[in-house]
Amino acid sequence: QVQLVESGGGLVQAGGSLRLSCAASGRTFSRYATGWFRQAPGKEREFVAAISWTGGRTYYADSVKGRFTISRDNAKNTVYLQMNSLKPEDTAVYYCAASSILVGTTNLSQYDYWGQGTQVTVSS
Repeated sequence: QVQLVESGGGLVQAGGSLRLSCAASGRTFSRYATGWFRQAPGKEREFVAAISWTGGRTYYADSVKGRFTISRDNAKNTVYLQMNSLKPEDTAVYYCAASSILVGTTNLSQYDYWGQGTQVTVSS
């Protein structure tokens, strides 16, 4: 089992920045790829970013490419999502997830463990 806890969400004005953190405990977190997903009210959960177990590969949704950066610190069992130039359409609950697909994946169904989510609200 891997337990994931997200933090760092909040209310920010458009154009601002936030850094989300995902702290992991349980089984060896460094042996899992990690992803960030988000879900806005009335919409399906969607892929945001993913990183391989070593951190050597990263993937981004087109909507966040160039604005968001995913990174990980395996020594701290933590994955980060730096979000810059935030837009109102980025408003959602953001979820961290872990996958045994070590190279990383954008496919929601290939993630085995999920956190409870953290709310990000971007005001215009």
